[in-house]
Amino acid sequence: MKVVVLIKQVPNTNEVKIDPKTGTLMRDGVESIINPDDKFALEGALRLKDKDPSVHITVITMSLPQAEVALREALAMGCDEAILVTDRAAGGSDTWATSLVLAAAIRKLGNVDLIFAGRQAIDGDTAQVGPQTAEKLDIPQVTYVSQLDIKGDTVRVHRQLEDGYHVIEVKMPCVLTAISGLGAPRYPRFPGIFEAHQKTIPWWNIADLGLDPETVGIKGSPTNVHKSFTPKVERAGEVFPEATKESVGELISRLRSRHLI
Repeated sequence: MKVVVLIKQVPNTNEVKIDPKTGTLMRDGVESIINPDDKFALEGALRLKDKDPSVHITVITMSLPQAEVALREALAMGCDEAILVTDRAAGGSDTWATSLVLAAAIRKLGNVDLIFAGRQAIDGDTAQVGPQTAEKLDIPQVTYVSQLDIKGDTVRVHRQLEDGYHVIEVKMPCVLTAISGLGAPRYPRFPGIFEAHQKTIPWWNIADLGLDPETVGIKGSPTNVHKSFTPKVERAGEVFPEATKESVGELISRLRSRHLI
């Protein structure tokens, strides 16, 4: 079985700041990580490989050259190969243009049975790229997947809801977007880290994918961001250092005085 996992390198949001003049994210000097939900997607794919070693996992990202670090981390976790789609023409792509590029990369790879993606990225929180990629590939999709089982060409999944879950069966090929229920992401082991640094990661550009540069990047993105800003903190919070009977009572008293409980 041929599996693809779509990942994104994102800023560590605990350190992200917004330029007050331009309203854009200040990424210089900020640590980059694999998007957390994408790691759940990786773990879901790797658990399939644990059960069936014949499963072949390709991890794909569309990003700047520095994203090779994220791809090598995915290889060190146990993925078989990685592909970096990078091109200046794709800079500034919104979710529509990004999914167009990723769908083209999956088509170029060919004969893919199952595609995993994270539920959403922590820098945009749109939860759109996975579903839009499925639409462009014209294949089924299931979002918020917390559990899956494969029998033949059918995937049986639990789709998590706020008050329960749906059990859905879907034919492959299909796209699944992952949440934490698929399992805690594994840590790379030393042999995997060594092997990951020995592998060659091909770089594909827009021409390699047969796409018109006018359909990607800012030119191909219908989304316009009006403004980005950091919410103003009106007042500082108060932390009770110890969970004692007295501190709990004081907290309840304050909440009641403000009619919050």
